Amino acid sequence: MATASRAPRAKGPKEDLYTWEGKDKTGKVVRGEIRANGDAMVQAMLRRQGIQVSKVKKQKMSRGGRISDKDIALFTRQLATMMKSGVPLLQAFDIGMKGSANPALSRLLNDIRNDVETGSNLSQAFAKHPQHFDKLFCNLVAAGEQAGILDSLLDRIATYKEKILAIKSKIKSALFYPAAVVVVAGLVISIMMLFVIPEFKNVFAGFGADLPAPTEMVIAISDAFVAYWYLIFGGLFAAIAAIAWSYKRSTAMQIALDKAILRFPVIGPIIRKATVARWTRTLSTMFAAGVPLVEALDSVGGASGNHVYLVATREIQAEVSSGTSLTIAMQNAEVFPTMVVQMVSIGEESGQLDSMLSKVADFFEQEVDDAVAGLSQLLEPLIMVFLGTVIGGLVVAMYLPIFKIGAVVG
Repeated sequence: MATASRAPRAKGPKEDLYTWEGKDKTGKVVRGEIRANGDAMVQAMLRRQGIQVSKVKKQKMSRGGRISDKDIALFTRQLATMMKSGVPLLQAFDIGMKGSANPALSRLLNDIRNDVETGSNLSQAFAKHPQHFDKLFCNLVAAGEQAGILDSLLDRIATYKEKILAIKSKIKSALFYPAAVVVVAGLVISIMMLFVIPEFKNVFAGFGADLPAPTEMVIAISDAFVAYWYLIFGGLFAAIAAIAWSYKRSTAMQIALDKAILRFPVIGPIIRKATVARWTRTLSTMFAAGVPLVEALDSVGGASGNHVYLVATREIQAEVSSGTSLTIAMQNAEVFPTMVVQMVSIGEESGQLDSMLSKVADFFEQEVDDAVAGLSQLLEPLIMVFLGTVIGGLVVAMYLPIFKIGAVVG
């Protein structure tokens, strides 16, 4: 049985998805999907295509979840592959919509498809959804459309996004383990302070003897915790919320926190390497796509993920636009390792800047891999020492009076 092509989307205030079945002009049974304002609109649209409709059914539209960066990277790879294989652009969007398990992504792709179908450039259609397709993405797509190499540029964008996602994943994995341990340790200590130690206090009240200093100190902390637990937890959550709120709205706070993160022991060097990798990967991708250097730097700072490098990139852009070489501008910024500056210098002199930047990105991505692997081995003994010192110390402090009484009785 043949399947009719998707009918053009009708414009209206509210549209639903309908499945339909009917016969075309040759009498063959055809089926398909269409968005319309109602059953009557579906019938009218299909009649204009010469289809005699026998069945129309409205589909329930799940709102779906959020669209992640991984969804966009996967769609970009699929679109690049299909276009390299000669699949027409609109048909590629149809395939992407049908193959997506995320209803939110399907709706997004349908909106972009309809914009392209009504005459918009692909870059213009993407630009209408800046929360999913940033300036860098749209600039690269526009460069590909102008040069007639959209399939190659989409392939480059897909590779770029996959590598950036890999870096982010490694950073998250490096931070997750210690963060999870600290949270669990905090919960265990809170439970001991609120419920366990008060029970020991009641038992010790009948001893009629002075308690060891460590025990008295722990009991005093527990008493304060029980009396003011709501202030402690409330203050902690309020502090976290205040930092998060000010980070989003205050440039000074962003710079201060990002500087502090880069200086943080063990984790800081990994974050710096990942930031440099993203910075060089982004600039390499845009420069290789033919985007002018000054214009490319517009997107590079934001893609780095750190406000220190965003400010540095703006300074570099200003110097480059006034005639300074990229090497000197990066050296003046004082945020890049010497090796990066030297590689950029070689790239500028040889006319292979994009290739050199790509090699720098590969090097630092490998450095992040090695650092994360080493971090997990380093953190295990440190975490064991931390848990043993804190939780073990509390347990020992509570059992000291019992040991003391046992010695007296013995």
